[in-house]
Amino acid sequence: MNQLTGMEKFSHLEDKIYLTIEFAKKVRLERDRLEAEANGLRREAANALADKQVAEDKLNALLAERDSIQLKVEAMLDAIALIDSDVAEAVGR
Repeated sequence: MNQLTGMEKFSHLEDKIYLTIEFAKKVRLERDRLEAEANGLRREAANALADKQVAEDKLNALLAERDSIQLKVEAMLDAIALIDSDVAEAVGR
């Protein structure tokens, strides 16, 4: 059996402590990186929601405009149909 002296045990413990410190630093850096990435994703999600709302508002405005134009076209077609019947009657006389 290889028995360690007091200084060797202390040195071994010191090495473990330094490795633990390095590991803690790496974990902290990774946590900071992930937090920054999460914040970026939150901003992107908020921007996407805002863009979605703008698109929905634009779509609603376009649909309302389409309905308005459709009503106007139908009114014009009705007016043309009246004119055609009046012209047919006038020609038929």
